[in-house]
Amino acid sequence: MEKQLTAKRILIADDDHNILAALKLLLTSENYHVTLASHPEQVVKLYQDDYFDCVFLDLNFHLDTTSGEEGLALIDQLYAIDDTVPLIVMTGWATVALAVNAMQKGAVDFIQKPWDNKRLLTVVATQIRLAQQEHQSAMLSQENHLLKAQQGYFEPMVAYSDSMKRVMIEAEQVAKSDINILITGENGTGKSLLAEQIHQLSTRKKYSLISVNMGAISENLFESEMFGHVKGAFTDARETRIGRFELAEQGSLFLDEIGNIPLSQQGKLLRVLESQKFEKVGASKTQLTDARIIAATNADIESLVNDGLFRQDLLYRLNTIEIRLPPLRERKGDILPMAEMYLQRYGQKYNKNNLSFSEDAIEQLEHYDWPGNIRELNHMIERAVVLVQTCVISTVQLAINIETSPKNTKNSAVNHDVESESNQPLAELEKAIILRRIQHNQGNMINTAKSLGLSRSAFYRRIEKYQL
Repeated sequence: MEKQLTAKRILIADDDHNILAALKLLLTSENYHVTLASHPEQVVKLYQDDYFDCVFLDLNFHLDTTSGEEGLALIDQLYAIDDTVPLIVMTGWATVALAVNAMQKGAVDFIQKPWDNKRLLTVVATQIRLAQQEHQSAMLSQENHLLKAQQGYFEPMVAYSDSMKRVMIEAEQVAKSDINILITGENGTGKSLLAEQIHQLSTRKKYSLISVNMGAISENLFESEMFGHVKGAFTDARETRIGRFELAEQGSLFLDEIGNIPLSQQGKLLRVLESQKFEKVGASKTQLTDARIIAATNADIESLVNDGLFRQDLLYRLNTIEIRLPPLRERKGDILPMAEMYLQRYGQKYNKNNLSFSEDAIEQLEHYDWPGNIRELNHMIERAVVLVQTCVISTVQLAINIETSPKNTKNSAVNHDVESESNQPLAELEKAIILRRIQHNQGNMINTAKSLGLSRSAFYRRIEKYQL
């Protein structure tokens, strides 16, 4: 049963057992799930440990029967834990001043005993609906902001080669289940595309696929990014933030570059995967999570485990199924169809219609080893479309030559022309150095960052800056 169709959960707090019984009878007859509490301490414990869509709170317990001080203090305690749940106060000693005081502390409505059943049910339904709308609005706003930051053209997976056909068959088989998936493969092989395909083939496709680059999150912001934080949780927490797990609720959460997550944060991620629970930073209330995990890495994850850089128990949680994406050199049958797809796309983008490849260009495309895989092919075709002045893209626009051939990459890096290098801007030099170091480390980003003396976050800032 889908989440929005499940019974709404209501907590009723009152020291009068007759009131509790009457309200439970009324609300359960309307298909609400009701939990009862008769002591302030019990209310706080239930509110902290469980999830409720609405709370009915009596303002008078055992201290006295008229002042409402216990109930008002309880409002502060509950909203310190979670201020998003609609709280309806009730008392048999209603005064305007007490009602105003309760509303100022955050209560959404006020019910006087004895109550009118019809009005009470209307208030409950209205406040639950308004709270849901506010929560969904906040999630949508943050999700849109996140998607804008991640926006890009979603391309279909090209799978004409036998190796990719096998991958797609396996992906379709596992997509229907909710098991966690680990996608491995070299840089630029399309791991994020495969994650999107798996999500679209799953039963969760009508919900969001939320992507996060794990290597780009600084250690001190890890919990805030992944689990969210409440307003005032730390110096810069000016408003409540919804984390990635909550944004991916009922959908899929794609953890890209999972091999780059700092060891100090791996235990926190493992705890959520094991318990399906998390807490926002600065909040004591536990939230449940229902997100399907798809992770990806270009690193040799087993070597990281052996070197003590990645927790084996976390790996076991992530790789229930492991899918290896072959590099482009192992799927020659996909190169030309993919190049044609990019050619059409960039032809439309730059208003250059009826473009085609020359025979020599096709031969070069099919025989090149593509060390940068799909990403390199994509960039090369876009550049060729921009440069071409006719309708035919030749080897001149592709610019695949002996210096860019992977067989000569190492030698060309070692024998790089010093004079031409001295005339390059600093940014271009830095970009070239990073590229050569990535190639030297065979695409292993952790080793590359270490060899450059950079932290993970600093390294990934440069990767994004130069669009590598």
